[in-house]
Amino acid sequence: MKQGDLVVRKSYGGDVLFRVAAFAAEQAVLRGTDYRLLADAPIEDLQTVRNPDMLGGTRQARIMANESFRRISEERNRQAGRVGYMGFLDDRRQPFFEMPGKVLHLDGDANYLKKSLQVYSQLKVPAEGIYCHESQMAHMLMRMLPQYRPDIVVITGHDGVLKQREDLDQLSSYKNSLNFVHAVNVAREYERSRDSLVVVAGACQSHFEALLHAGANFASSPGRIMIHALDPVYVAVRAAFTPFRDTINITDVIAHTISGRQGVGGIETMGRYRIGVPNTKVANSETNVNVL
Repeated sequence: MKQGDLVVRKSYGGDVLFRVAAFAAEQAVLRGTDYRLLADAPIEDLQTVRNPDMLGGTRQARIMANESFRRISEERNRQAGRVGYMGFLDDRRQPFFEMPGKVLHLDGDANYLKKSLQVYSQLKVPAEGIYCHESQMAHMLMRMLPQYRPDIVVITGHDGVLKQREDLDQLSSYKNSLNFVHAVNVAREYERSRDSLVVVAGACQSHFEALLHAGANFASSPGRIMIHALDPVYVAVRAAFTPFRDTINITDVIAHTISGRQGVGGIETMGRYRIGVPNTKVANSETNVNVL
């Protein structure tokens, strides 16, 4: 067994697929491949997986991720109909231009960051992604917020409740919640208004209440459960495409996540989407036709 191998924990019945991140003595540090969970386990408890698609839990997580993406895409098409154009994929046919909220996404997992940026790209959300360890996110935000000036910040990676820590009210019981709290504090020092800068923070089993208290608009995990890797992305996308005069529908947003209300929660927040006129692509096209 080596770093990077896909494994499951035998003592847990192989319920979650992990990638080996590091070794420490007879223990392995594990990062979930479908869920944002950070764990450790004795090496002897691990079983290497050669065909992850054969695992029922992995198949189900990916099916749910595809379904969630489909529902988000359908919501975008419904929104397109409400504002009066024929589909959001062809912006050359609409008389106005769109300004979705701009996302800055910090992720403690390079693979998840890549998947997240693919979703943003498919849905035409302007996004900048940065891979860094959870402990470095606060420092990274100090540099990147003034440079990128986002409308939405996603602060995520891996987290989990430490073994033999039963006091879930204490940040010391969590693997990375304190790092996320520090990062949220930096975001709120940069912009205090929760409507001007929407903050989405947390990972699996994160300290939900502490993240909200620090200034997050949306956070995980109210029920201290595992959240899917793309749940923070879906929340950010809805914030990006909710009109700035409307409140983001919290109940509906949570319904579109894979983890549900035990995995993600939040507070009333205004959207970050605007439209403008004219659409210069249409205007230039019409000008060319007139010249010819």
